[in-house]
Parts: sequence; structure tokens; C-alpha cells
Amino acid sequence: MWPGLVGKGDAPGQEPPISLERMLDLTAAAEVDGQKFEGIDYFLFLPHTNPTAGDDELKGIADLIARKGFDVGSLVAPVWPGTVGDSAMGDDAAREKFLSAVKMACRIAGIFNKHGVRKYGVIRIDSAEFGVNKWRENAKANTARIAETFREAAKIAADHGERLAAEGEICWAGMHSWKDMLDLLEAVGMPKTLGFQADLAHTYLYLLGYNAPEHALLKSGHSEAEFWAAYEQMTDKLRPWTIDFHVAQNDGQVHGAGAHDKTGKHCPADDPNGKLDIARCAGYWLKDAAARGIKHICWDGCMFPNAMLEKTSTWNAILKAMMKVRENHGWNTTH
Repeated sequence: MWPGLVGKGDAPGQEPPISLERMLDLTAAAEVDGQKFEGIDYFLFLPHTNPTAGDDELKGIADLIARKGFDVGSLVAPVWPGTVGDSAMGDDAAREKFLSAVKMACRIAGIFNKHGVRKYGVIRIDSAEFGVNKWRENAKANTARIAETFREAAKIAADHGERLAAEGEICWAGMHSWKDMLDLLEAVGMPKTLGFQADLAHTYLYLLGYNAPEHALLKSGHSEAEFWAAYEQMTDKLRPWTIDFHVAQNDGQVHGAGAHDKTGKHCPADDPNGKLDIARCAGYWLKDAAARGIKHICWDGCMFPNAMLEKTSTWNAILKAMMKVRENHGWNTTH
């Protein structure tokens, strides 16, 4: 549901958010060869959800989602400044806000689980530190600070029977390259509770070293053989940590909207400029997925223009791509 919210707002030049019910209806309208979406992944912030809402209001949201024919899978905790949280590498007050956002997400997860609309999925987080410049001032200490925050967050999640997945994007400090992401996961050192969320669009930028040239695995003008060798190298490192997965397409560019810093650009699944063979790339991440507790796959179209999201063809194209992932890799639940 977060493509209806991320990068949206009421500031000059921003598009307005798309309501939860409209996003549910757009999801429900998609269909390819009799297959429809079976569930949603869900962003726990306004205007879709008030993270401090009472139990009855949250049960009402769960009822709405169920009436539309969907389960709820992974949840996105509102960890960023301007929502509930703040930087995971900030001062004690900022880190306490970050942890409070995780607590709120765990509470809502529990209500959805008890309701029955949610039976699987993780809670998604990141470092909530936009950009890498501040992190670079003392990279080692700042990574240690983020790891400390993540460990505390993981303890909270474990107490609620939940797992956290840190989504690797080039815009999040300490998570902005495949190597820095791996270093952070290893520094946290809680693989049963805190893992990695792989997004095809974002991890493609990892290969190019966009915010960490020293960790680039590909050079411009690379061959197809060089691409797949680099892709295997990256996924071999991060796949053991991967507990949640986003199908997506990328054209090799970065994109930002609103307060969201530039990150890997999500493109329509059938974009002629897309650089990724979605089904083949997905296989590198989904190998042995069930053994890591992955029970569903999701698509992400963050910062798609509203007009693009209003087109049924947009949703059908990604549903078709996800069906191909399932066909090739034995998956059976599509969000």
C-alpha cells in the first residue's frame, strides 16, 4: 500500500496521497488469466493508518481489508523523522523515537494477527537516516550506533513474536551499499529476528555502487555475463539474510520525491527501459526462501505517479511478472 503514500504529500510539486480504500480497490481490480492479488503489505502511518489508533479502529481497518478479499503480509513501521520515529544513529532521544515506532508496529501486528487478517510477514525498518554524508563523518561509529538501535528493536520484535527486515536502499545511511548492508547485518548479529528485505530495483543500484563507488561490482558498459556474475556475488552475500522480497523493475536511474532522498527508481514491470530480467533475478533471492521463513512475495512501486497507479494496466503488468516469478520458482502467494 505504500506506493500510495511514499513521496506524496501537500507540499509544492507533490502529488496527494491515495487513500487506503482506493489502493485496495486498485489492487482488487487487477487480474491476469484468472489470477488476482491475494494480499497486501501495509504502511502503518497516516493517512492510511494512525499508528496510535485504538484497538477498535484497527480492527475496523482489518475488517475493511478482509472484505476486499485480502490478507495482510509485511508491515512497514513508521520509523522516519516526521512520522513516529527518528534516526537510528541519532542521539538517545532520536533512538527512543525509533524504538517507539517499532513498538507501535508490533502492537498493530498483534491486533491484525489476532483478527486473522495477518498470518505471516515481517515488520520492515531501515536506519531512518536520509543520505550518507553524516554517516561518513565517522562510518565505523555510526554503523555501530545503528546496529545497537537495531538490536534493541529486534528484542522488542522478538518479545512480540515478530521479525524485522531492513530494506537495503542507497538512500539509507549504513545500508547504502551491499557491503555496508552486510556489515550492518553482521554487526547486529541476530539473524533469527533481524534480516534483510531485498527489493529488485534498489539492489540493482547496489551493483553500480551509486552511493559507494568503492563497493561497485559493475562498471559502465558491462557485458551481460559480467552482470550475472556480479549479481550472483551480491546475492550470495545477502541472500542468507533475506527474509522478505520485493518484485520490482529499475531502469538504472535514481529517483526521489518529497522528503524521500534519491534511491533506485521503480519502473513499471514492462518498462521498455527496464534493465532487469525480473523472473531470473528473483530466483537468485528466492533460492531456499521457505527455509528462511518467507511465505509471500510483494511488489513495490514507490513513487509511481498517481496517474500510473490509477491504470489497471500498471497493476496487471506487475501481477503478470509476479506470476512468472511463481512459475519459475515455485511461489504461490502474490501481494
